[in-house]
Amino acid sequence: MKKRLVKGEKKLFGVCSGLANYFDVDPTIMRVIFLAAFLMFGTGALLYIILWIVMPDK
Repeated sequence: MKKRLVKGEKKLFGVCSGLANYFDVDPTIMRVIFLAAFLMFGTGALLYIILWIVMPDK
C-alpha cells in the first residue's frame, strides 16, 4: 500500500505528526525541526500554515 501524506494525531493541527508518520520519525523530532526553522530562518511558521491548509485529514 502506498503511503499518503495526511494530518496525524493533533497537538495543534496535526501537521508535524502527519509528516513524522510519513517519514517514519518521532513527532517530537519533527516539531523541533519546525521550531528551529522558525527561529533560525523564519520560514517554519509559513510552511506550517501552508501545510495545515493543504494537507488532507485522515
